[in-house]
Amino acid sequence: MRRRLPLVMAVVAVVVGLGLVLGVVFTRKETAGAAASPRLPAAATVTTGTSVSAGSVPLTKETAAPPPIRHNPKPYVFPIIGKASYAHSHHDYPASDIISACGNPVVSPVNGTVLEVNLVDTWNAKDNLGATRGGLGWSILGEDGVRYYGSHMSSIGADIRPGVRVAAGQQIGKVGRTGDTTVCHLHFGISPVCQRVKDWWIRRGVIWPWPYLDSWKTSSPKSAVNEIKNWQAKNGCPTKPLVDP
Repeated sequence: MRRRLPLVMAVVAVVVGLGLVLGVVFTRKETAGAAASPRLPAAATVTTGTSVSAGSVPLTKETAAPPPIRHNPKPYVFPIIGKASYAHSHHDYPASDIISACGNPVVSPVNGTVLEVNLVDTWNAKDNLGATRGGLGWSILGEDGVRYYGSHMSSIGADIRPGVRVAAGQQIGKVGRTGDTTVCHLHFGISPVCQRVKDWWIRRGVIWPWPYLDSWKTSSPKSAVNEIKNWQAKNGCPTKPLVDP
C-alpha cells in the first residue's frame, strides 16, 4: 500500500500540470479573438449634427429623404384665422382688403407653390412706388393654375420661401400694416400667373376676390379658374400698370 502511494501522487501531478498548460493556451486564444473583433462605439455623430446609433446609416444631405409634400383635400381656405371683414369694393383696381387684428394668422388659401416672398418693407411715401407699396408680402401659384397674393404682413414664416410647397390652411405669417397703410389688414389679390414674378401690377389683383372669399367660408368653395382664364384671354399679360397707383 505504501509502495503505490508515490506512483499515484506522480500521476496526479502530471494531470494537474497538463490542465494548467491547456488553460494558458485557451486563455491566449480567447484574448487574441477579442482583439480581432473590437467593440463598436455606442453612438456616432455625423457632420449634419444628427446623432445615430452604432451600425446605422447616418443621414446626410445626399441620403436624407425629402420632406413629404403637404396637401389639404379641401382646395380653398379663407386666408385669415380669426375675426375678419372685407368690403365688396376696392380703390382703383379689383382686390380685397381683409380687415383683421395685427398678429392674426395668415394661411395659404390653396395647395400650391410659393412664387415670391418680400421680407423687407422698403416703401416710403416720398417715392410711393407700386412695387413696394405692399410691404411684406407673398404670392403663391395654386394647383389650379391661378396666382394668389397677400401683403401688408407683419411677419412671414421662416419656412415660406420661393419654391416651397404649401398646403391650403398652412400658416404663412401674420396680419400687419407694413407698406402703404396704417390699418392692420391683408391685401388679397387674384391674378393669372403671367411673368410669375415681379409683375406687381398684375400680381396685386385683376378680378374681384370677394365672391370667392364668401364661398371659401362654406363647404362648397368656388374656383376662380374660369374667370381668370376669361380675363387673360381678353387682356393678355400687360407689361405695365393699367392703373397706378
